[in-house]
Amino acid sequence: MTKVLQVILTMAIVLLNAQNTANRFFYELTYKPSKDSVQLEKEMMVLDIDQNRSLYQSYDKIQNDSLADAVFQEFSKIGQMPKLKKLGNKNALFMHRIFKTYPIHEVVYTGMIALDYFSYRENPNLNWKISDEKQKIGIYNTQKATTDFGGRKWIAWFTTEIPFQDGPYKFYGLPGLIIKIEDQGKNYSWELKGNRKTGDIQFESYMDKYISSVPNIVTKEKFLEKYDQYKKNPFAGIKETFAQHMPAGMQLPDEFFQSKEMREEERQLKKKYSVRNNSIEL
Repeated sequence: MTKVLQVILTMAIVLLNAQNTANRFFYELTYKPSKDSVQLEKEMMVLDIDQNRSLYQSYDKIQNDSLADAVFQEFSKIGQMPKLKKLGNKNALFMHRIFKTYPIHEVVYTGMIALDYFSYRENPNLNWKISDEKQKIGIYNTQKATTDFGGRKWIAWFTTEIPFQDGPYKFYGLPGLIIKIEDQGKNYSWELKGNRKTGDIQFESYMDKYISSVPNIVTKEKFLEKYDQYKKNPFAGIKETFAQHMPAGMQLPDEFFQSKEMREEERQLKKKYSVRNNSIEL
């Protein structure tokens, strides 16, 4: 089979599949959790793409949402909470979701702060410089491109064999799907590990049904400000959220937050955010 025919068939299959289902691309994210870290961590992320849009999020988050939905369904049937072990033990560290609508002009970022969802729109203004350098990554023939974004210099490898001008996280705009992208300092690296067909893209997560399906719309600057405040004093944000969602005239006593268990939880949260200080965008 000639190379041209192979590319044409690949494009035809992807486009045909996209008519009724979404294509799910699995990216392994390798990253340094802290600026001084010598140990790398990994998390599997997914990019779901159909004809009109895409959704990027953690695969562990998808699994946990699905398990949580099953638990709530069982609770509604039997009237009592099932054993917590059914929720699984995978902890998705990246809780954000990123939406893109084709043709892409901006991205919509949705993340959770305390117990509330917040969302902002952004045009990353990715100015790609495509070079003539090429290499084989997995089964794909790729070409190199570079850009600056979020205070870092990024090196991407894209393929025209998959006709989606998209990629993981907020990256898009190259003449084909991004197969691999990492910053120059190798703090963050995404690499495509596989793909398969999936059902319709679920833009509302399972947990949205039980917490809040409508995110608070803010600017990116406001989101970062609130997130920074939360990391410094996580329980202040949780208290505020509880106060907003409790029925009128009801409130949790201060003793609830002063218990030994809650103080330890607060200590662990502060430690977590102080150590994990190497964000994707500086």
